[in-house]
Amino acid sequence: MIRVGVDTGGTFTDFVILDPSGIRVHKVLSTPRDPAQAIVRGLQEGGVFRGGFEVIHGSTVATNALLERKGARLAFLTTAGFEDLLEIGRQTRRELYNIMVEERTPLIERRLCFGVRERTLADGRVEKRVDLGQVEGIIRKLKREGVESVAVCFLHSYANPANEEQVCNRLGELDFPFSASHRVLREYREYERASTTAINAYVAPMMERYLGSLEEALSPNPVRIMQSNGGFVTARSARENPVCTILSGPAGGVVGAREVAAAAGFPRIISFDMGGTSTDVSLCAGDISLSTESTINDLPLRLPMIDIHTVGSGGGSIAARDAGGALRVGPQSAGAEPGPVCYGKGEEVTVTDANLLLGRLDPDRFLGGTMPLFPDRSRRALERFASRLKLDPYALAEGIIRVADATMERAVRVISVERGFDTRDFALLSFGGAGGMHACSLAQKLRIPTVIVPKNAGVLSALGMLLSDTVKDYSLSILRAGDEISASEFNRLFQPLLREAGRDLGKEGFAKSRMKLLRLLDVRYIGQSYEITVPFSSGFRGDFHRLHLRRYGYADEGRLVEVVNLRVKAMGVTEKPRLGEIEPKGEDPKPARIDRRVMRFDGRSFGAEFYDREKLGAGNVVCGPALILDYESTAVVPPHFVCRVDRFGNLILRQRK
Repeated sequence: MIRVGVDTGGTFTDFVILDPSGIRVHKVLSTPRDPAQAIVRGLQEGGVFRGGFEVIHGSTVATNALLERKGARLAFLTTAGFEDLLEIGRQTRRELYNIMVEERTPLIERRLCFGVRERTLADGRVEKRVDLGQVEGIIRKLKREGVESVAVCFLHSYANPANEEQVCNRLGELDFPFSASHRVLREYREYERASTTAINAYVAPMMERYLGSLEEALSPNPVRIMQSNGGFVTARSARENPVCTILSGPAGGVVGAREVAAAAGFPRIISFDMGGTSTDVSLCAGDISLSTESTINDLPLRLPMIDIHTVGSGGGSIAARDAGGALRVGPQSAGAEPGPVCYGKGEEVTVTDANLLLGRLDPDRFLGGTMPLFPDRSRRALERFASRLKLDPYALAEGIIRVADATMERAVRVISVERGFDTRDFALLSFGGAGGMHACSLAQKLRIPTVIVPKNAGVLSALGMLLSDTVKDYSLSILRAGDEISASEFNRLFQPLLREAGRDLGKEGFAKSRMKLLRLLDVRYIGQSYEITVPFSSGFRGDFHRLHLRRYGYADEGRLVEVVNLRVKAMGVTEKPRLGEIEPKGEDPKPARIDRRVMRFDGRSFGAEFYDREKLGAGNVVCGPALILDYESTAVVPPHFVCRVDRFGNLILRQRK
């Protein structure tokens, strides 16, 4: 069967097609109003419909619905007295010293937050059963208000979901779409649990419609959906728990980056994914970094996710002058429609237009020559903008690049330096359509010694989906002192999660021999508010102390620890494509040279060689300045950099000494 990885981005939808002949890649412009249109068109152009196939899809539908606040009309049912839970949130403030800080906007109107008379205690005992008569009255109000989805989160339902289940059963009988907190997140902390449940309910109807129509269009071929945790599930599972797809596309990129880097001999990397709309960065110190605490559009999301930091800086990011007269780049993007000025429709200058003017893009060979660019439009637009700023157009273009680079540099520092890692110990693995044009300058600023631009860099997120496993996460709050729990007690507490994980992987079609179940613990010092996740073992306390020392700069090995949550990561191991090797051709890259043009760096013009990446062989050495062109991406080799091609076709770039 043909397997296809599909990544829907803000500008392009990427396809990696794995069939008996090997790997093929394809790109089409995205269709933001209906992403399924671009997917179907790309599969048709790729000749996939001629036989049976399986699609693994990184979806941005849930993400965009949340960011743009275009989800369902939502209601919130909680324990009486806690109706203001989502609005109050936590006392922490994003900008501590700003008295005019922007007010948090909840997903749900206060008048659609209802308190239900019930009470479950922290130990799981039901003190007061649900008042079903009151619930019936609330449901009648929901119908009158045109509510499309309901989030249900009762106090301490993680310890005993009986009351929550009663209400959900009644909503189900009336065909009311709902999300229950004990199914979405069985952990304590009411605010984070309620917020995660509300996000799930908010995006669920839209994901139900989207995935339903996509499955119908691709029927009878199966559709899998990439999750934020780096694994994929069936479309049915994603429809039941769509909150797990919030960082679906970027997660595929990190998985692909790790696999490619490990094969090339670089276990410690910082992944740098620069697309048309945004840049996503993540740190892999051997393994992919995961986090259970995220914030999306100022809304807490407490689920296991790949630790990805995103900034609004991409090839389509718009350059503008702010109120103080300074140059600003992003976060607004030209997207696929109208796109950068050089695409032929846009009118606002973008990072892509700046790169084109500086000679860092080839207008004649963009997307393998299948998509024309209009450099004259970019030049005129930059001249108009530069005249307003009283600058030379080339100086403005370099300024746009520097501002975009500064935004991305700060993003890398957040996930590295600010967490106790030295960037000099890592390689920067750059991908995405625009990543290769900025990677070397970014590495210089961060003192990263090696840049890797992998083969198929422009579609690595889609390739990562084919390199992924099915992954499902389970958790349970126990809040027990670590010294009070014996090994046998741990095993007893883990059993319900392990049984549920085994059942769910069986439903996904995996035999026991293809299942891998990992046990984890969330641990903290007694009295702390936040915890660190460590593997479950007899030495979990020592692991916790070491991780605490790295992250916070101190550890107190004499202090008692508390186990907050049990976690199980269930993996269904899949067959994965092998990364092919390319033909060795010695050091001389002349057979791959296709042109010579002018490029600009730091206010100077340089004669630069242009190379066709498909014709480069293992061992070829390219000295900068140079441009290396591929169907789906472009790599810039600046002056004072040298690029070597490894046996997998990766470009390994380092500064000349």
